[in-house]
Amino acid sequence: MSEVSEPDGETEAAVEVTLVPKRGGTSVIWNWFGFKSSDTEQTSVICKVCRRVVTARGGNTSNLFHHLKNTHAREYEEATRAKTSASGTSSTSGARPKTTQLSLQASFTAATPYDKSSKKWKDITRAIALYIAKDMVPIQTIERDGFRHVVHTLDSRYELPGRKFFSQKCLPELYTEVRDRVMNEIRHLEAYSATTDLWSSRTTEPYISLTIHFIDDDWKLRSRCLQTAFFPEDHTGAIIALGLKDALSAWGLDEARLVCMTTDSGANMVRALEINKWTRLACFGHRLHNAIANIFIRSFYFPERSVQHDARVARATGMCKKVVSTFSYSWKKKNALTSAQRELNLPPHKLITESPTRWGSRVKMMERVLEQEKAITQVLAADQKSRHLLPTWQDIDVLEAITKALKPLQDFTDALSGEEYVSVSYVKPVLHLLNTNILKPEEDKAGLCEDIKKRVLDYLNEKYKDPATDELLTMATFLDPRFKTTYMSPEKLEEVRSRVATETKALEEKTATGASSTEDQSERETSTAPVQLKKPKHSLGSFFKKCSSAPPKQQGIDMELDGYLLMVTADSDSDPLEWWRLQCSHFPRISRLAKKYLCIPATSSPSERAFSTGGNIVTSSRASLKPENVDRLVFLAKNLNV
Repeated sequence: MSEVSEPDGETEAAVEVTLVPKRGGTSVIWNWFGFKSSDTEQTSVICKVCRRVVTARGGNTSNLFHHLKNTHAREYEEATRAKTSASGTSSTSGARPKTTQLSLQASFTAATPYDKSSKKWKDITRAIALYIAKDMVPIQTIERDGFRHVVHTLDSRYELPGRKFFSQKCLPELYTEVRDRVMNEIRHLEAYSATTDLWSSRTTEPYISLTIHFIDDDWKLRSRCLQTAFFPEDHTGAIIALGLKDALSAWGLDEARLVCMTTDSGANMVRALEINKWTRLACFGHRLHNAIANIFIRSFYFPERSVQHDARVARATGMCKKVVSTFSYSWKKKNALTSAQRELNLPPHKLITESPTRWGSRVKMMERVLEQEKAITQVLAADQKSRHLLPTWQDIDVLEAITKALKPLQDFTDALSGEEYVSVSYVKPVLHLLNTNILKPEEDKAGLCEDIKKRVLDYLNEKYKDPATDELLTMATFLDPRFKTTYMSPEKLEEVRSRVATETKALEEKTATGASSTEDQSERETSTAPVQLKKPKHSLGSFFKKCSSAPPKQQGIDMELDGYLLMVTADSDSDPLEWWRLQCSHFPRISRLAKKYLCIPATSSPSERAFSTGGNIVTSSRASLKPENVDRLVFLAKNLNV
C-alpha cells in the first residue's frame, strides 16, 4: 500500500503554483509527480493529479506507479503505455544487434592472413604503392606505427610488406607499367610540342626536364612529363642540345614531328635549340617578368631612361623591403601592427614578402604596404629606432604609380600558364590588348606610371617582332576559331593562306607516303600467288566517272579555307578544341593543322611544375634519394591516373 498524506487547502493552493519537476528524472512516471519549489532537496513527492504527498524512498518509482493504479486509473493506463513505448524505443536504438556466431572454419579464415598470391593482397599492396607515388610520401611511411595501425584497422588479415619490397619491386613495376602506357600513347603522334628547363634540387644536384604536349583523337589537350633526368655535365648549349636529342630518342619520338619547344630566355637554352634547328617559342611569363624587372634595375645600358624615375623607384622598392623585413623578424611589431589595425579599422592582413623570381609578388607586397600604410606609420613612429623607415609621401606616390601600371598585368601570366587548355593562340590577342588598352600611354598625362607602361610595352614589342615567332603565333591565332583573322592585317591573310595550303599539302604527302609504303608491302606479300580475275563489265555510269575528275588538292584546300573563314567566329569563352571536335569532319585538312599548332604551350610552366613536384619529393628528410629514383618518382607523380 502506498503511504499518502493529505495537505490542507492553503498548502494545496501553494503547491499548484510552486510544483517543479524532478531534477534528472528519466522515468515517464515523473510526468505525473513533482516537488515544491521550496523543497530544494526534493524529498517530498507530490502527485500532480490529487496534490497528495507520496512516499518514494531512494528515488524508487514503484510506489508512484502503485499510487496511480489505486487512485487514478486513467492516468495509470497512460503511464503504462508511455513506459512500454519508451522501453521499446530504447531497445531498438541503444541495444546491440544480435551477432551470429561464426562457424569454426569461418573463425579460422577470419584470423588467417591473406596469401601473398591472392587478388586481395595484391590489390591492397598496389593501392599502397599508388598512394606512395601519387601523394609523394616517403617510402618509410609504411614502417611507421600510425600507418600500420590504420592498415590493420581497415583489414586485419593484410600483412604489410617492408619498405624494400615497395622500393625494389612495387614502385619499379608501377613505373614500367605507366611508362609502357605513356609510350603507347605517344608512339604514333602526328605532331607534338615540348617544354624543357633546368633545375637544381635541395642537394644542388642538376636536373633537366622534358614535358611533351599533344592533342589526342578526342581533341583533348594532353601533357606528359617524360623525364626529370640527372644532368651533371656542363650546361652549355651543345651539351643541352645533345641531351634533348637523346631524351626524344629514348622515347621513340621523331624530331621531325616536333612543332615547337617552349623555353625560358637562357642563352644556353636558346643556343641548344639553334644547334638542333628546332623551332623555339620564348616563354611569355619569362618575357613579361624580364620586361617588368627592367623597371627596377638601374643600368647604364639604358641611357634613354629617366635617372630621376629610376632613383625614386629604387628608393621606394628598398623602403618596402625593409619595412616588410622589420615586421617579419619582430613579434613585438607584429602584435603592435595587429593592435593598430583594430584601432584604425583596417583589414587584419599580414605583410607580404616578395619572391625575386615572381614579379607579381613584388606588386602584391607594394599593394599590401599601401593598404596598411596608416597602421605601419603608427607602429614605426612609436619606436625611435625604426622611424627612419617611415614612408614619405614621395614613396607613396611611386608605389601607387607602380601598382596602377602593373596590377592589370597580374592575371595574364596566370591565364597563359595553364597546360589543360589552349594558350598559344592567346599571345597575339594579349599583345594587341596591351598595345591598344592596358599599357597604352595616355597622351594628356605624363609621369612615372606612363613611363612604366611605355618601358614594358617597348620591351615586349621588341622581343615579339622576330619574324619566325610572329609567323608561329599568327598561324596559331588563325587556327583558333575564336580569333581567326581578327588580329592580322588584310595583306597578311594571303600569306597565311599560302602557308596553310603548303603545310596541309606536306601533311597529306607524308600520310600518303606512309600509306603507299604499307600498301606496297601488302601487295608484295599477296603477289606471290597470282589469281586470274574475271574482267568486270562496265556500266553506263562508269563512263561518266572517267570523264569527271576529282578537284585537285589545292582546290580542296581553298574550299576548306573559304568555308572556315565564312563560319561565325566562336565565342571568346568557348573551347576551341571542342569546336574542332565538332567541325573536323567538315574541315579534315585544316583540322590536322589545328592539332599541330594548338598544342603549343605559351609558357614553360609545365616544366616548372615538374620541378615543384621534384621539390616535394627531394625534401630534407629524403635528401639522399638517388637521381634515378627522383626521375622515377617525379614521372609517377605527374603521369599516374588514380
